Amino acid sequence: MKILVVGSGAREHVIAKKLSENADVYTYMGRKNPGLRDVSVDYMVNDESDFDAIVKFAKDMEVDIAFIGPEAPLEMGIVDTLKAEGIESVGPVKSAAQIETNKAFMRELFETYDIPGSIKYGTFYDLDDAYAFIDDFNEPVVIKPIGLTGGKGVKIVGDQLKDNEEAKEYVKEIFDQKMGGFSGVVIEELLIGEEYTIQAFVDGKNLVPMPAAQDHPHAFEGNKGPITGGMGSYTDTGALLPFLTQEEYDQSVEIMQKTIDAIAQQEEPYKGILYGQFMITKDGPKVIEYNARFGDPESMNVLSLLDDDLSKIAQQIVDGTLEDVKFMDKASVCKYVVPDNYPATKAADTIVEVDSDAIAQKDADLFYAAVYADENDDVKLTSSRAMAVLAIRDTIDEAEAACEEAIGFIDGEVYHRSDVATKALLDEKMEHMKNVRG
Repeated sequence: MKILVVGSGAREHVIAKKLSENADVYTYMGRKNPGLRDVSVDYMVNDESDFDAIVKFAKDMEVDIAFIGPEAPLEMGIVDTLKAEGIESVGPVKSAAQIETNKAFMRELFETYDIPGSIKYGTFYDLDDAYAFIDDFNEPVVIKPIGLTGGKGVKIVGDQLKDNEEAKEYVKEIFDQKMGGFSGVVIEELLIGEEYTIQAFVDGKNLVPMPAAQDHPHAFEGNKGPITGGMGSYTDTGALLPFLTQEEYDQSVEIMQKTIDAIAQQEEPYKGILYGQFMITKDGPKVIEYNARFGDPESMNVLSLLDDDLSKIAQQIVDGTLEDVKFMDKASVCKYVVPDNYPATKAADTIVEVDSDAIAQKDADLFYAAVYADENDDVKLTSSRAMAVLAIRDTIDEAEAACEEAIGFIDGEVYHRSDVATKALLDEKMEHMKNVRG
């Protein structure tokens, strides 16, 4: 089988690596990712919004299926375009991808179909109406641009925002800049609890969930600083997390199933990967938002644990014949290495030295993200997250220690959050949830 992977980051690297175990992988990437290059039979480096070029490359390579990594091409309708040319994709069509690309669509879907896990919110296209909602709400709020902002548009009162007055200033900024492509905003209640994600394979009707994971989105240690695309993540044995019960996991999966059922009724059947971002609260699981593709970094955790043929699963997704999927019952820890001072980095275009053989000898995996290989085959930084290191062991503690040791073989103007998945941080989360549950 020949499979085309679209995208150029660490998420696409792990997808391509897993697919290459049983299929021939071809990659269309926006920059020359050395990891993707090395697992691809052939590749093309070009603008990821150039759909004509993607179609031509897919046809020239005679691929059977496309696997879409990032959200931007999904929003633009890459799956629809490929389908019109006779190429099926692991990824939703444009109308179904709105579950991520339009936050107002997502919240309204929950209302229309009475899906559990919703929260108090308002969607506004008038600035004065948004201000009035915040004033009347009289509780801390979460401010979200309606469209895509690369995981960096959400701001929370008590975290990035001092109070609701500062939240109103951010709302005006979103309107003025048309942030995410809309002169509008979604304002939500601030949930108290612990965030977690569950990703699932979806074939339009059937949904097969993966192990739960928890991301660490803040840039600095101790969960401080700006929210980024994610500085690291972990999974635990039993597909759960230290603070997440089986009942809560099952409730979350049920919410996801009801969501794809609703999308099929209102739009078109959803095929691909559904990423549910949840908060476990004293009232059970609540949905923060959905992504219409694998998460980054959580994709590295779950796909590294996948004890099955991803190319077979991809075929089942497009055929609508999805079956149970096997995962190793292990713990995993992933940590991102990023440029110094990220996200306000000035280290772009500097060389990062990577001893990939030493990392492999430590039984850890390396996934290249927002780096590129220059004409001398040196690996150079951009202004975004550089690469991720992942370790799988019997326990979180063992995986965290192995991951930390492997990161020592990366050198350059870089840093990482050494506290990701540490016992001290997890103990804090457990104590937090004990207080939340009362």
